[in-house]
Amino acid sequence: MSDASTASRYSPPAQFFHWLTVVCVAAAWTLGVFGDELPRGSIRHMGEFIHIFFGELVVLLLLLRLAWRFTTPAPPLEPTRLGAPAALATKLGHLAIYALLLAAPVVGLVTLFHGGDPLSLFGVAEIPSPWPKNRELKHYAKEIHEFLAHLLVLLAALHAAAALAHHYVLKDRTLKRMLPAFLLAD
Repeated sequence: MSDASTASRYSPPAQFFHWLTVVCVAAAWTLGVFGDELPRGSIRHMGEFIHIFFGELVVLLLLLRLAWRFTTPAPPLEPTRLGAPAALATKLGHLAIYALLLAAPVVGLVTLFHGGDPLSLFGVAEIPSPWPKNRELKHYAKEIHEFLAHLLVLLAALHAAAALAHHYVLKDRTLKRMLPAFLLAD
């Protein structure tokens, strides 16, 4: 690959953070939605632990991604015939996704703490709840957490649909810029 084509693509670390975040959000969301279907007891407890573990990974990946982004800027947006309004929508969409990648786990943490439960940091250490157990606040926090998680998945789906539209309809390189090199045929 030439230097010019490399400069127009996202770096391998940026691609890694992006795709691993996709996997973690999908796993956390799926367990969040279907976790109550798991049998009560140790299996459900493990599902909750894995849900929280993936939420922690989302926050860690977001922080790593932002640190990488400040040291290695993203390539310029791919020019399209949609012009400035599409570029603005792209930037606002990315900002909204970044905000939700932080907000949903933070409100999940508030939910956990209002339940009186400690936060297990990747199964290595625990942070006790700083608040007394409060069922009403836990309920409201859980509702907000679920709303934010659903909104995140909806925006991510729109983001993916836009990337596919760029690839198949506009026939530009927007999608290819985020795909790992080994997946590209050109």
